[in-house]
Amino acid sequence: MRIFWIAMLLLGTLAWSQSKPVAPNSPSDKARSASADADDDEKEKPSSAAHTSANVTDSTPVLTIEGLCNQPSTKPAVKAGAASAHPPCRTIVTRAQFEKLVMAIMPATSPQSKQQFANNYPRLLVMAREAQARGLDKSARFEQILAYARLQILSQELVRDFREDAAKVTEKDIADYYRQNAAAFERVSLDRVFVPLRKQMQAPISRAEEKPAEEEMQKVAEGLHARAMAGEDFATLQKDAYEAAGMKGAVPVALLEKMRRNQLPPAHASVFDMKPGQISDVIKDNGGYYVYKLNVRDQEPEQEAAGEIRSTLEQQRFHDMMDKMNHSYTTESNQAYFGAAKMPSAGDED
Repeated sequence: MRIFWIAMLLLGTLAWSQSKPVAPNSPSDKARSASADADDDEKEKPSSAAHTSANVTDSTPVLTIEGLCNQPSTKPAVKAGAASAHPPCRTIVTRAQFEKLVMAIMPATSPQSKQQFANNYPRLLVMAREAQARGLDKSARFEQILAYARLQILSQELVRDFREDAAKVTEKDIADYYRQNAAAFERVSLDRVFVPLRKQMQAPISRAEEKPAEEEMQKVAEGLHARAMAGEDFATLQKDAYEAAGMKGAVPVALLEKMRRNQLPPAHASVFDMKPGQISDVIKDNGGYYVYKLNVRDQEPEQEAAGEIRSTLEQQRFHDMMDKMNHSYTTESNQAYFGAAKMPSAGDED
C-alpha cells in the first residue's frame, strides 16, 4: 500500500503519458514481436547481466502492458471472430521512466527487488485506472488519505535530506575529531585468562551452593594469577582454567590484539593504565574472573580510523538535526477527548 501511494504521488502520470492505441499487425507490432522472439532466443544463451543491460537504452520499453488504456473504453464489445475497428490499448514504460520511478521510491535496491517491483507495478496501474473510472479519486475519503500520504512522504524526504546533509563530512572534520579524541584510538595488545564464575555442573545448583562454587573458582583464578606473575604462558593458563571449570567447549584465545578502551567492559578499563609487561590483579564481574597482561601499546593511525570517524560524525550530525526538530515544538492534547492517557510529545521522544 505504501508503494502504491508513493508511486501514484511521485510519478502517477508516468504510464498514462505513454498510453496509446496500437493497430494490430502494425509495423511496430511486428518489430516488437521480432524483438521479443530475439529476446527469447537470447535467454537461452548464457550472457551476463551487464551485457544484457548494455543492450537496453533509455528509450527501450522494459514494461509493455497490453489492455491498459488511459481511459476505459466506452465502445461496445466486439463479438468473437469479428474484426475490431478499434485497436487495442497498450501502455509502455521505458527503461528511463522505470529507473526514475525506482530511484525515487527505493534508491538502494537489488535486482531481485527491482524485478518484484516490476511484477507489482502493472497491477497497481490497472487498479488505479479502475479506481479512477469509478470516481474514487474524487471522494472526500481519497482526499484525506492522499493528504496524509503526502505528509508521510514529505517526512521521509526530510529524513533523507537530513542524512545527505549529515554525510557532508570533510577531511578536516575527520582530522579534528581524531585529534580531539586521541585517547579513543589508543590500542593495546593483551594476554588474558578467563576463569568461569562457577564450574560447569551436570545439574543446577541451589542458591546456597552458589557462593562456595564461586569461591572455589576464585581460588583457581588466584592460583593462575600467581603462575602468570611467575611468567607462565597465558595460552597454557587459559587451557588449565577451562579444565578446572570442567568446560568442554573450545578454549578461548588468550591473545587479544589491537584492543581499544571501549572494546573492554567498563570494569576492566584499568587495564589500559598499565605499563607494557605489567599484569593486572584478578578482576571479577558477572561473567567470571579475569587476569590481563599488557604487551604493547600503540595509536591507531588516522587513516585506519577515518571510516569509523566519518560514520560517527554522520550519526552525530543526523541525531542533532532530528533532536533539534523534535524539540522545536510542543503538543497539548484535550484530555476530555483523548482520555487520561498522556499523548507523547516531541520532547518525550528521542
